Amino acid sequence: MNENLILGGPQSGYKYEFRPDGVYLTIYPGFDGERLFELSDMRQILRECKVMDYDVGVLSRTMREASGRPQKIAEPIDITAEQLEAIAGGEKVSDHVEPEAYARLIVELPRDKMKATIRYDTREGARLPTADMVKNALAEAGVVYGINDEAIEEGIKRLVPFVAAEGLLPVPGENAYIDRKFNLGIQGKPVMDEYDKVDYKDLNLFVLAKENQTLAIRIPQTKGTPGTNVLGVTVPAQNGRPIPMPEGKNTKVVGEHRLIATTNGQIVDKGSRISVDPRLEIKGGVGVQTGDIEFDGTVSIRGDVEPGFKVKATGDIEIKGSINGAEVTGRNVYISGGITGADRVKVIAENDIRTAFAENAIVEAGNDVYIADIALHSQIRAGKRIIMDSKHGQITGGYTIAGEVVNVKVIGNSSFVVTKVSVGIDPTLQKEYQDLRKSYKESKRRLTHITQTLNTLSKIDINKLPQNRIDSINALTRSQFPLVGQIKRDEKRIIEIESQLSNMKNGQIKVSDTIFPGVRLSVNGILKNIQSEYRRCTISLNDAGEVDVGPY
Repeated sequence: MNENLILGGPQSGYKYEFRPDGVYLTIYPGFDGERLFELSDMRQILRECKVMDYDVGVLSRTMREASGRPQKIAEPIDITAEQLEAIAGGEKVSDHVEPEAYARLIVELPRDKMKATIRYDTREGARLPTADMVKNALAEAGVVYGINDEAIEEGIKRLVPFVAAEGLLPVPGENAYIDRKFNLGIQGKPVMDEYDKVDYKDLNLFVLAKENQTLAIRIPQTKGTPGTNVLGVTVPAQNGRPIPMPEGKNTKVVGEHRLIATTNGQIVDKGSRISVDPRLEIKGGVGVQTGDIEFDGTVSIRGDVEPGFKVKATGDIEIKGSINGAEVTGRNVYISGGITGADRVKVIAENDIRTAFAENAIVEAGNDVYIADIALHSQIRAGKRIIMDSKHGQITGGYTIAGEVVNVKVIGNSSFVVTKVSVGIDPTLQKEYQDLRKSYKESKRRLTHITQTLNTLSKIDINKLPQNRIDSINALTRSQFPLVGQIKRDEKRIIEIESQLSNMKNGQIKVSDTIFPGVRLSVNGILKNIQSEYRRCTISLNDAGEVDVGPY
């Protein structure tokens, strides 16, 4: 079949077209307000035309939509005009089809003019337009940018809306933001070592900063990229918004975009402000709820420091409660309560220590130790003074040593408990001297051993030895040089300390009440055992270099 044959028409409400590429059905919308046929009528016509293989679904939808547009429902069949006339009861069947009117093109533009949509008006005709017709319609609407040829080619294949052109959207700039170089999210999470073992004494309660540490970087905002709408008009883009630097207390801006800490301390992030607090305040005590405390700055603790825990600070430490079997190290340590711990407690201060009492404790201060009440069976060392002249002010048992003065009310007790008190030698310097002498002696022993070994090896041809043995000899040879350097430095420091110790002023022990028998005193290295009770006295060296008990 090389021609189009038509059965029916607008006056019938339907139209079958037998084209070379298939059978098409058109159902026209409305026919005097009524439809004069049913689906069964259309199927009957198809049977009479020998069209047995057709798409019932498309047929049903075409009937339902009644869009006035032809829909293909079957593949082409071999039928003549005479056969169709016979089926139509002698009605003349047209073998010439007048071109149908084109569907009218409507170009829709939204308010932002960023796309152009083609819609069809089929009230006057349902013929598919050409691509050129679409482009002409776009041109008439002023559309000159973003025309999509592929979309147009697809869109003219069926009478459904499609987007024929799209503009280029503007790209807004990125807002400035603050890149924080710390992570407060780790707070309260125990530290885990390389073997996945959790240390519940290190709970990461505080995120700390060092002086000059970078806390945050401001990433500047960027400019937006303009777009173009379908009318060819430039669409401006919004630039990113700036953000101020979150400068807070003890922080400062370096350059334009870097925030650094101006002191050591705890990082406090309030969102719009990042600060560094050189003072750490713990509202309760130190124990399992906090873990160990290590802080670059001053620490204030309102409760006790419990057994087995440590507090270490570069600044002062103030403890409202007591220290029980714990270790505390700071610049100055102030304890409202006392220090107890069955020899497991240690308090060390760079400068001063103040406490109510000390029992079975190790207390060491670079300068002074102040104890209001009693020191019982403790080791107390002060670089300068030990002051215990208020309340009871009693030293009983243990070993007390000060570089200059021990000022106390009572030493020993009526039970004659052995109590050792020494003055005139800085205990810190003395300890350094003792440790240095021990280290110096060990280094000299090692150097002697190395020298003897190398002397023995020098008598053999090492080139005959295996390579690993040669490497060991070479390593041994190299090790003697840093050891010689260390020995020389130790010798120099030992001489310096000996000179300092020999030039120290005479120490004094001042007792405002009583010193009991059983007390063993040492003044600038000169010993004296107290065998009888003394009251209100001062113990020092006389001109003869002997320990003398004089008036208070």
